Amino acid sequence: MKHISWLLLFLFISTCPLKVAGSEPEPGIKQAAFPDKVWHTLRGHKKGICADGTLAFSPDGRILASGSADHMAGLWELSTGSLIRTLAGHEKWVDSVCFSPDGRTLVTGSGDRTFKLWSVNSGEELRIFQGHRSYVSSVVFSPDGYVLASGSGDKTLGLWDVSTGRKLRTLEGHSDGIYSVAFNPDGRILASGGRDKTIRLWETDTGMPLRTLRGHRNWVESVSFSPDGNILVSGSYDRTVRLWEIHTGKLIRTLQDHTDAVYSVAFSPDGYIIASGSKDSTVRLWRVTDGRLLCTLEGHRGEVSSVAFSPDGRFIASGGKDRTIKVWRQGNKSQYPN
Repeated sequence: MKHISWLLLFLFISTCPLKVAGSEPEPGIKQAAFPDKVWHTLRGHKKGICADGTLAFSPDGRILASGSADHMAGLWELSTGSLIRTLAGHEKWVDSVCFSPDGRTLVTGSGDRTFKLWSVNSGEELRIFQGHRSYVSSVVFSPDGYVLASGSGDKTLGLWDVSTGRKLRTLEGHSDGIYSVAFNPDGRILASGGRDKTIRLWETDTGMPLRTLRGHRNWVESVSFSPDGNILVSGSYDRTVRLWEIHTGKLIRTLQDHTDAVYSVAFSPDGYIIASGSKDSTVRLWRVTDGRLLCTLEGHRGEVSSVAFSPDGRFIASGGKDRTIKVWRQGNKSQYPN
């Protein structure tokens, strides 16, 4: 698997509109710009992709979901770039989307203080979750699909039963609004980051706080666990990306190259690469093992609010305030989902 992962990395770096940090490129990594570096540019939203967590691939990699300031969520067919359907029902911006592990449902969080569960096949609204006193900035499924975690501007996190809509637990500890939440791979730990500049780790079974990670000098916009659950990556308005050791809370390293706020971070499925999207209009790819900046993707005409990897790692989606979603690809187009 490790050899396959590095082959995929080589293929992706070869297709970047390359701006590689440092001096000369490493042996074996080409600097090349392919004409088809952006596989699809998706247009249809009337306003921008407004926040971290507003892009998500379905578990089978065939559908991309998006949320926008136009109050809508969109479902897109990856192979063609066509819009399958829009999900309308929120009264304010949609700033979080997440597929259930089985891919049958999608949850959307909104500035209208609610989040909603939708059927992916029909577009039907299945359930509305209410209880937060401010915007719902982030909502995610637990790995087993039975629980939803939500973060809100009311400074609290909620854990909710998917099947009934009942609130199971309220987690309190942040001193300001929450921007991002994430489950670790086994669902036992929940991470949250927000305006108080901290990242907090919680035990999901009890709701008890485990530790607080401090170091960012401004709002924490995005948090994401590595596939093995040992590392947490965070992106901040302080222009940095930081890697943290989960079991000790130790800061592993700080990645600094963005020239403005970092809105979104994501691990590749193999855990070797981090993607970050920024107010500086770029997406940057970093190597986890040493923090090296591998590639800068340019093409958005405004800040990049959200980034996401496809489940097989062959695509990166980025969404921005320019109202577009760009799907970046590596390798041969014939290898990807139909």
